[in-house]
Amino acid sequence: MALPPLFSAVGATGLLVIMSVGLLAVSTFHPQALSGLRMNAADAAAPVLNVVSAPLQKAAIFVRDVTGLAALQAENARLLEENTKLREWYQTALLLEAENKSLRELMNVKLDTPHTYITARILSDSTNTFAKSLLVSAGSADGVQKGQAVIAADGLIGRVVEAGEHSARVLLITDMNSRVPVLVEGSRQHAIFAGQNDKKGTLVHLPPESKVSRGARVVTSGVGGVFPVGLPVGVISDTEGEIVIEPFANFNRLMHVRIVNKPEDPNLRPGGF
Repeated sequence: MALPPLFSAVGATGLLVIMSVGLLAVSTFHPQALSGLRMNAADAAAPVLNVVSAPLQKAAIFVRDVTGLAALQAENARLLEENTKLREWYQTALLLEAENKSLRELMNVKLDTPHTYITARILSDSTNTFAKSLLVSAGSADGVQKGQAVIAADGLIGRVVEAGEHSARVLLITDMNSRVPVLVEGSRQHAIFAGQNDKKGTLVHLPPESKVSRGARVVTSGVGGVFPVGLPVGVISDTEGEIVIEPFANFNRLMHVRIVNKPEDPNLRPGGF
């Protein structure tokens, strides 16, 4: 007589439970016994896993691409906004330039002639305890003349004291024989930067009633005509006793310098009037 379906299902379930318990017991006490079976099962399931995982992988790639596209769109929108602002600033700058030109013409303001430069490489450094000078690779053949100001990337370093045909000697502003007419920004006080054969210099010939503060910038005043006006010299680092100026230029890292050409004054003609 055939068993009812319920009893058949219960029997099959019980058989599977018994087999599972048996396999678990075998794998617990003899793990190596089922290693081959596990690998065979994995090999058999690999094609199925590939088929199942392929859509998931494609979905993940799609999500990543969509996310990247969204990021690119956001970046593009940001750049477009910045570009619009830059165009607005450009138009504003053009307008201000035109207004500035109009005001200069109205007030008859004459601007200083722009300076040109001669770039030279440092050939030797004869800096020692008693003299601070450099030899550079430009001379009279390049347009270098005695008295021209010499600057580095950060500020003034000295002036030409000798000019050969293809080389020139530069006296540094830190040399004890160097004197540079300067102007203290903020207070607008005129003074002289004096070298001390050291890394720093001092501010001399400052009116007694003058008040300067630490951190104030010092630039060339243009008095005397040797140094053009407005070249950065240094910053006041100490006001106790002597007023100490720390130059902007780093004299220990100089490789190239620029020699400032003096603009020719059309009102000055050689040979008298």
